[in-house]
Formats: sequence, C-alpha cells, structure tokens
Amino acid sequence: MEGKAGVVTRSDLLQIEVPGDGYHKGLISCQVACPVHTDARGYVRAIADGRFAEAYLIARGPNPFASICGRVCGAPCEAACRRGKVPRVDDDGRFVANDRPISIRALKRFACEFAGPEALPPLDVLRNIENFTPPVAADVDEMAALLRAAAEGNFQKADGQRVAIIGAGPAGLSAAHDLALLGFRPVVFESEPVPAGMLALGVPAYRLPREVIEREIAVIQALGVELRCNTAAGRDVQLEDLQRDYAAIVVAVGAKSSRGLGLPGEQGPGVFGGVDLLRAVSLNEPLAIGHRVVVIGGGNVAYDVARTVVRQIAYDTARTAARLPGAPKVCLTSLESLEEMPADTLEILEGDEEGIERRNGWGPLSIERDEHGTVTGVRFRRCLRVYDENRRFSPVYDDAQIAVVPCDTVLMAVGQAPNVSFLDGVGLEYMRPGWPRIDPSTLSTSVPGIFVAGDLAHGTRLIIDAVASGKAVARSIYRHLTGRQLQAEVLTSYQVLEQYRRERGYESIRRQAIPVTEPHERFQHPSVQVEQGYDAPTAMREASRCLDCGVTPVFDGARCVLCGGCADVCPTLCLKLVPYDDENSAILKDEDRCIRCALCAMRCPVDAITMERVTFQTTWRSL
Repeated sequence: MEGKAGVVTRSDLLQIEVPGDGYHKGLISCQVACPVHTDARGYVRAIADGRFAEAYLIARGPNPFASICGRVCGAPCEAACRRGKVPRVDDDGRFVANDRPISIRALKRFACEFAGPEALPPLDVLRNIENFTPPVAADVDEMAALLRAAAEGNFQKADGQRVAIIGAGPAGLSAAHDLALLGFRPVVFESEPVPAGMLALGVPAYRLPREVIEREIAVIQALGVELRCNTAAGRDVQLEDLQRDYAAIVVAVGAKSSRGLGLPGEQGPGVFGGVDLLRAVSLNEPLAIGHRVVVIGGGNVAYDVARTVVRQIAYDTARTAARLPGAPKVCLTSLESLEEMPADTLEILEGDEEGIERRNGWGPLSIERDEHGTVTGVRFRRCLRVYDENRRFSPVYDDAQIAVVPCDTVLMAVGQAPNVSFLDGVGLEYMRPGWPRIDPSTLSTSVPGIFVAGDLAHGTRLIIDAVASGKAVARSIYRHLTGRQLQAEVLTSYQVLEQYRRERGYESIRRQAIPVTEPHERFQHPSVQVEQGYDAPTAMREASRCLDCGVTPVFDGARCVLCGGCADVCPTLCLKLVPYDDENSAILKDEDRCIRCALCAMRCPVDAITMERVTFQTTWRSL
C-alpha cells in the first residue's frame, strides 16, 4: 500500500475500501458466507453470554434444518470466520500461524440440543419461534418476522393453493416449510419409505442420528406440510395428474444415483455405487459386501462409504462370531494427493483413526475378475497430476507404475446424478441429459408452473445450499401464483457502546476441541456417535473467542490529532498511521487483523474513537 519513501499515494488510497452502505454488514463474514444468511455471530455471542434458548431461536430463524446443520453442515461460515485470519505471534512478536476459526457448527448443535426439537415438542418449538422478539444484537429471525408481518397486515398470505413437491430432501422440505409460512398447502411426495432424502439415506447414523431428523421434520409437519412417502413420481403418481391437481410443482429429487467410470469389469456382481451402499445400510436392506473392500473416490461421500463399511464389518463380525479367512480390510483410493483430496480434513483424520487404508495418487484402470466373474481386485495406475496450471481437471498418469489391490468388493464413490425420467413427455428443455434448463433467478423451467430446487438446480453442493434453494423457489412460487412480490426491508442502525469490554484473555483462547468417542468404542454399533458435542462451560468458552464483528472501532477524523497512540497499543498491528502528502496523514486499518479489543478507543486522548455496534432488523411485506 505504500509508495516511495513510505508515502501512500492518491491512487493507493483509491484502492482502499472506505466504509459506506453495506460495509459493516460485509464485515460479518460468517453471515455473508452462509447461503441462508444465518446470523452466526448473533447466536455465538448469545451462547457466550449464557443465553442458550435465544441462541437457538437466532440460528433457527432462517434455517428449518438448524439441528441437522449443527451436526453435518459443511460450515462455509467457519471457512470465512475472521478469527481464522488473525495472526498469532510468539513471545518475541514473530508470526507463528493464523488462529483457527470459531467452531460455529458445533456451537449451533449445542444451542439446538438445549432449546430445539431435540429438547422440546414440535408445537413448543413453533410457539417459541413465533413469540421470539430478537435482541438488538441479532439480525435475521426470518420465520418469526414472516409470522409477525402477516399478523400486522404487512404481508398478504396466499389463498391456500396446493403445491406439489417431488422429493423430501433438504431442498424439498425447505420449500415446503416456507410455502406453508407463505399461505400455501404443500404436499411432498417421496419415493423412499422415509423422508429427508440423502440426509436419511446418505449421511451415516454415526454422524446424524435418525431421531434428530425425525424431530426436525416433525416441526415442519406441524406447520401443515403433508408428507407422502413410498410415493414415486412416474410410478405411483403421474406428472400430468400433478399438473392438473396442483397450482405449481417443485422438482427437488436430488442427485441420488451413483455414477460409474465405465471401467472394464465394472458391470457385474461385487461392484456397487457408494450411495447405494449407504441407502441399503440406512434401510437395513441386505447387500452382499465382502470383507476386503476397495472404495474408489476421495470426497466426503467416499469417506462416509468407507467408514460405514468398517463399522458394518466390525458389527456383523461381532454379532455372528464370524471367522472369515484373512483380516477384514477397507482401502480408500483417491486420484488426488492427500493435500488435494476434496474430503474434509476431519473425515480423513478420523478415517485414519478407524483403520481405513488410504492410497493417494492412484487412478483405476479396471476391475479384475476370475473365471467365475468374482471380483478379485482393482488395477490402478499412478496419477502424477490431477489438475493443470489453470486448476482444470486434466490428470496425467504414469502407465509404467501399475498396482493391483486385492479385494472382493468395489464401491464407487466418484459422483452422483439425478434420475428425472418421470419428467419425460412434459416438454421440458434440457441443458444436457438429465438436467432441465432453468431460469437461475426464479428456478422456473421452460414449462410454466414447474420449478426445480436443490441439486437439480445448481448441482451437488452443501446441505445449506439445498436449504437456500428450497427457500428461494418458495418465494418464486409466491410471485408466480399471487402476482405479489415478497420484499425484505432491512433497517440498519448504529449503537455507540460506551462501556464496551471483552472477556478477559479472549484473544489468547485456543479453539476448543469437540469431544469425540474413542476410535475403539465407535465399532460397538454402526450408529454410535463419533462427535459428542460441547457441554455448557466449553461452549461458552469457545463462543467467547468470537470477535463479534458487528462491533467495530469508528474514527472521527475531525477530532483526531494524529498522535498515533491507537496504532501503538494495537496488539495485532491492524492500525497504521501513514503520510498522505506533505500536509496530511491517513490511518489505515486491516480488518482481518482487528480483534475488537477496544484498546485503541481506550487509548485515544481526544475520544476520537468509539466502539459501535451495527444492527440489522429485517421486516417483510408483500407488494
């Protein structure tokens, strides 16, 4: 940022972000990163203050799957957390590493277990949400705000039109949840015997207890959502009938079909799709899995598959006292190197703890079979590079390095695709086979009245992305069927905090480890929970690490005497006093380093610095 002789030039200053409309909201990076804009800072700070029930209500406001996300969300909020950007230094002031982000997902789980559907009946949860008046420090309480807007006459509900939703996954149920709030009568059709889609059939029970799913969905049903399981579109109900009987249709079937690689020997017994294995285990359906298994893939689904198989082998062996020849073995092979694997680091570490053999940098060539067609192994070749210099998928192999991994079962976890054959014949336009062409702003298809949500709209992403997609399609249907626009109005206000102080030593507290079950205890039953969650004291300590980015020092240039005292006391060196020209100077602030300690405000001799909280209150109205 500095020019010659340490002077900041005019062109340098023009590149610096100057506070203005929207600037302070952008500082709350966790909320910006969340696809449904959950006020993570709000509920984390509520936990730090011991306001646990309030924390749940803040977390639940925009997210009908808060309890589930507290356990299995990909947590883009944590990736964006400012605490993870604050430099740590040793006693001599030398940089060591950046700090670690707040454990936002685990704190959400803690709040949900205290005051969510895990703790209260569905109607009590709804009653608490409806009666919730957020504190000044909280932002989005979307559900309660919609209910209040309807009661106050600012928002006109729909007239009870019926909307059909195909698929009871997170996208379909989120659409149903919001459609019910908007005055529609949603009916959800699910082909499987249980609702929740891949949450129930793809996420293993050791990560997500089935009781949590059931209780979360019970709250959605309490809003008036009708759920019909074992009812498949194209088999039990025809799309033409839904078009006739319902005002609109949402297709939210998800990408539940395993993709193959077209390898020699891939077709035949002993080779299964990874998601097919997860579904079979979830529904207690028999699947002929051997005891020497190769899982092909390097993502989270591959680890869900491998870790599920490890548990299933251990549990079945313990129940039957089986004595199989050779030691059971699960080998996960990934095209990517360890550093490039798309799986979460925690998944990899826990997989290693549980005895999964990991082979990085190998690409499959063929499935080997004997003369009887029985799988005997997988032939691999060495992968030297997965991506080119532009990060495009362009693997390079060394055909001289060949390895055969012996096995009797192969599980493919290399991607998923949707099955939308039931849409044939209704005149939809497609971008490519299986993927309807949609308007990205409305999620509508080329056929009026048919919308899509979830994986079918944006490809396979995080659970919270599916939730956001379902909520968006509900608003599009409201516009389509009522002709009215649902508009959020945000009131921004600023509060000077006269006696702002932080918890003692908060800047030095390290991220609190989430308690987990010991590896040897995880195999007692396939549904034994690995992550145990925080207790109250640990949750409060972890929450106290939050920098509370809604608070920021505000500088009054008219009062500043350029003494430099604020820069002198700043513990993270986020402030810098620099010359602007021969007569003027400027104070530069690095927002990624600021920890909101208020030392600059306390040090200022002329009270030119105040600590201020910016708040956003959302109201809804229909236009």
